[in-house]
Amino acid sequence: MSLFSNRIYSKIIISLPTLILYLVVIMGLNYNIIYKNYDFIINFSYIIIFFWSFKRPEHLGYGFIFFAGIVNDVVQNLPIGISSLNYLMLAAIAAFLRNRMIMYSLVYDCISFLIAILIVGSVNYIILVTIFKIPIVYESLIMGLFVTFLAYPILFKVFVLIENMVLVSENDKKNR
Repeated sequence: MSLFSNRIYSKIIISLPTLILYLVVIMGLNYNIIYKNYDFIINFSYIIIFFWSFKRPEHLGYGFIFFAGIVNDVVQNLPIGISSLNYLMLAAIAAFLRNRMIMYSLVYDCISFLIAILIVGSVNYIILVTIFKIPIVYESLIMGLFVTFLAYPILFKVFVLIENMVLVSENDKKNR
């Protein structure tokens, strides 16, 4: 029975990034900060997708990312496919940067994340305003992306701890 519980524990630990992404998306965990009539949103799903697509892409596949975007569109009442496009674009930028990156550090990761969310935010704004005619306050969008960027180093440290747990669980699985 102990071997069975160890296998379940290791599978849960290995699939933890996917579980965290779906919990954030299903529960709509975007932290809203309202200051002087601006709504700043810390988009946790951007941080999760970028980190795990950048560091350990085998734990968060593109199919899971696409489906998480569809679920997010339903929960957030957005046109279907907008979040999927944003999430897949963010994952593709992370994959491109992962292949081009020579040395990994928090500073390089933060700069890469800032560039990626600025590209994704710009495309998101263009699509929502020009195609769907949804009114968006541009200053609020930019400030939300900036606040998400500021939250990245904090969650980076948390995700590194989770990544270490995943590595330990994978090593235990290989040693059996």
